[in-house]
Amino acid sequence: YDPNKFDHDVIFVGSKGYHPEYPYRPQLIDYLRETYGKRFLHVGGDGDTGTIRGDKLNKIYARSKIAIGDSLNIGFNYPYYTSDRMFESTGRGGFTIYPEIKGLEDLFKPTELVLYEHGNLEDLKAKIDYYLSHDAEREQIRMLGHQRTKNHHTYVDRWTTILKEFNL
Repeated sequence: YDPNKFDHDVIFVGSKGYHPEYPYRPQLIDYLRETYGKRFLHVGGDGDTGTIRGDKLNKIYARSKIAIGDSLNIGFNYPYYTSDRMFESTGRGGFTIYPEIKGLEDLFKPTELVLYEHGNLEDLKAKIDYYLSHDAEREQIRMLGHQRTKNHHTYVDRWTTILKEFNL
């Protein structure tokens, strides 16, 4: 891994049109494509690459400057309700900008993950543009987010918590 060599500036991993009840996702992906053009890659079954998993996906995350996340949290009224891709992105070495969801501050420190106001594409663009031009700061956040996920947010951690709740 060379932190100075990147294949993409901005990526999004996930489907675009899989959830018709959630029109924000297609708007988000279209906005990223319109704004960043060839500097943007949509990874997913209905994206630029088709479905990618495993080591190849690790490399895409690690060799992209910024990974944009999203969560099918209708109305963003469900605290802690987030996609597993937030953990997948940070766990695979991606610098992640994710929509603000109540409770995420309990999972990541502000030095480990960047949040933007859901639906506010101007806020998202400002943060993308800032971190595209602040390499050292972006790399520090990426490394800290990756460590947080490896140390506290694996599937083993999730299942341990679930089993404790059921006293098993």
